[in-house]
Amino acid sequence: MIAIIDQMKDLVNNALANGCPCILASVSGEGEPDIGYKASMMVFDDSSLAYWERTKRQHMKNVKENPKVVVLFRDTKSKAAWRFHGKATLHEDGPIREQVMARTVKDELDKDPERKGAAVVISLDKITNMGGQVLQSR
Repeated sequence: MIAIIDQMKDLVNNALANGCPCILASVSGEGEPDIGYKASMMVFDDSSLAYWERTKRQHMKNVKENPKVVVLFRDTKSKAAWRFHGKATLHEDGPIREQVMARTVKDELDKDPERKGAAVVISLDKITNMGGQVLQSR
């Protein structure tokens, strides 16, 4: 069972403010990998992460073709580091999109003034440490 602990919630939700935004790794349907920062990453609920996809480029294309993703979090100050493995679902309209947009950090939302972005919710299958040890799994 996945149950994101309070330390993870606090650190992930404040990652941008603390200078350590999360990194998302995705893979296209043809197997082409992509990796990049997602400064709006947040804990959505006890077993999911979410972010505001404002660029609508490669990660969005990859998620549509292959929902399997990994989110890397690392904070050198606290020495906390985790990998969150899961399946991403894109929400281009509807209440979940609105919920994620409402919780997106201002700095990231300001980069999408027309609010054309989409919400991506990642349902977690497992959480591992940097050594690959499974800390939690579905």
